[in-house]
Amino acid sequence: MNPSRAWRIVLYGTLALFLCTGVYIIIVLSSGLPTLQELENPRQDLATQVLSADGVVLDHFATTRRTYVPYDSIPSDFIHALIATEDRAFRDHWGVHVMRIFKAAVKNVAAMETREGASTITQQLALNLYFKREQSLARKIREAWTALQIERTYTKNEILEMYANTVYYGKGAFGLRVASNTYFNKEPMQLTTAECAYLVGLFKAPERYNRDDSAGIARRNLILSMMRDEGYITPDVYAKASTESLNRPAPTDVARGIAPHFVEMIRQQLGRDGEWAERLAGHDLYRDGLVITTTLNSRVQRYANEAVAEHLSQYQKLFDNSWSWTANKQVLSKLVLKAIRQRPEYISASASERDALVRKLSRNKSFVDSVRRITSTIQAGVVVIDAHTGAILGMVGASPQAMKLDPAARYSLNHVTQIRRQPGSSFKPFLYASALESGLSPDSLVDSGPFSITLPSGTVWSPRGASKDGGMMSLRQGLKLSVNTVAARLITGVTNPIAVVDLCRRMGITSTLHAVPSIALGAVEVSPLELTAAYIPFVNMGLSVPPVAITRIEDKLGNVLWEAKLPTKVEDALSAKVAYSMMGMMRGVVDGGTGSRVRQFYKGDAAGKTGTTNDFADAWFVGFTPKLVAGVWTGFDDRRVHFTGDYGQGGRAAAPIWGRLMQKVSADPNLPYRASKFPTQAASEDSVRVEDIINPPNELSSTQEDSDSGTTR
Repeated sequence: MNPSRAWRIVLYGTLALFLCTGVYIIIVLSSGLPTLQELENPRQDLATQVLSADGVVLDHFATTRRTYVPYDSIPSDFIHALIATEDRAFRDHWGVHVMRIFKAAVKNVAAMETREGASTITQQLALNLYFKREQSLARKIREAWTALQIERTYTKNEILEMYANTVYYGKGAFGLRVASNTYFNKEPMQLTTAECAYLVGLFKAPERYNRDDSAGIARRNLILSMMRDEGYITPDVYAKASTESLNRPAPTDVARGIAPHFVEMIRQQLGRDGEWAERLAGHDLYRDGLVITTTLNSRVQRYANEAVAEHLSQYQKLFDNSWSWTANKQVLSKLVLKAIRQRPEYISASASERDALVRKLSRNKSFVDSVRRITSTIQAGVVVIDAHTGAILGMVGASPQAMKLDPAARYSLNHVTQIRRQPGSSFKPFLYASALESGLSPDSLVDSGPFSITLPSGTVWSPRGASKDGGMMSLRQGLKLSVNTVAARLITGVTNPIAVVDLCRRMGITSTLHAVPSIALGAVEVSPLELTAAYIPFVNMGLSVPPVAITRIEDKLGNVLWEAKLPTKVEDALSAKVAYSMMGMMRGVVDGGTGSRVRQFYKGDAAGKTGTTNDFADAWFVGFTPKLVAGVWTGFDDRRVHFTGDYGQGGRAAAPIWGRLMQKVSADPNLPYRASKFPTQAASEDSVRVEDIINPPNELSSTQEDSDSGTTR
């Protein structure tokens, strides 16, 4: 062949190859690229952060658990580890490193099997932001072109910032802040050099390295050596960091999750309430990176968790020793059947399959034992409210033991907001307040002996719970010892059911209330949150404030979308005189009455009321200090399981939790709830001002301990 002709063939072939390649690149780049708008405002699904009032991250609402952290809040060691590992020439290229691509291609051809990546940090960012992870030449071309556009649009620091906030770290964590909290329970700027290297090491195989600590540490140390070689850390820093132990906290120690039922209440409130939907119009609760600041105080919450756990760890043993499944075989059979019918496989089965499943599981010892454990676990609901602002400071929605048995219980029934139970005698303060409004005083005398009355319907009402000795008894003493016959005489002879219902409405109770005489003994159903909040006017000299859980909502840029000033609403519920009298009467319940077990733990000024329902199904204590109102309920999810004796009274099964909690809170010098004194005399109606209620004087108290002399419910 003529040499000149051969060269022409090679030349034309090369030109054709370049032309075809160019056409292919043009075709590839003609579609599938991010728009200018998308480049300037890259879409990232950001998790909404739920924060406590003192800045602790309680949890996230997200489809992808990711929050954003600005560049100046990213530790320099993390940036250095990232560059040393992923892209040493990051500061020098324009998004694509041509020489690195060529070297990687040569190495990959030579190695045949081992694949070396050539993507820069900017290319990886383009992949994370705009492209799926399919392996194709077209995707690589689009990725490279987009990387060039990103470099034209953003500074190097902005690219590093976006990368740190975009990449996946394993365990469902996207972005540096979530990863830092997930793995080390820290904010990013608190990370050590070794921890920064560990997080960067996760990029290569996040699920492998976070499960295998030895592999994770080896990968971390490799990255530390790269940082040393690049001059980012000294040999001494390398030596120290490479020997640092992997101090990852246990899951229960991580800040997220200290108040799961409170967070779920927030989520449901924002999702179902039309008023909130209007406030969040145009914002996605799960994708737009909102910041929701709540009223919850993380320290109060931890004390509430501890108080419940300490009491129930002892009380569960007491119940287990007294409850007999042998004596309650029929109850167990019904509970097992109920549990079977709630299982997904039962719901989706045919009639014949269901019968077979019932027979199978009813004979399964492991399944039956699990039903026993779950249904006999004492449940609890605790809520703490700032009496002067209405801020919900703490909420325990279920017992710790129940959440250990069933992790899903963390997000199940909230025993503060989602149950309605009879409050028993903890409802009596509303009756007594109504009696005081009718003209009686705390020292007015009422017969405490047996009582019986024929109602208009012809029914004879004869409540149990007369005093042992009978005779006349002051209202103060009647409430202190929770004498039912005193309450019965008040509802039928001094005030009336309609007046009590009206007072309850003023105090904030919204549940259905029937105006019948048995309301005097708490024969109504209310939620623990509702009942606790209704005690607030007793502290505030008659002024009620509604409970509040959210104080501020911001978008991802920090713009305030909504903000509340606490208290959000203040209304007159009682006269100051009646409120003061009730405060004094309920102090007697704690100082020698049915709630005196509080004094085993808390010595400051306190008042409240116990409650116990029939068959010891529900135990209550709702009480208050000069600054806080807190309610405690203990019982069981199924009312066929219940306490079996006097140990199930509110003064024993619930009041100690309240006492433990207040002791812990008042002893914390970092909280503004140190023990203080109640007013020494009632203010007149005209002298009560809202600002006085919100900012009361703070004085230390010196209340002596009394023994428990209460013998009735």
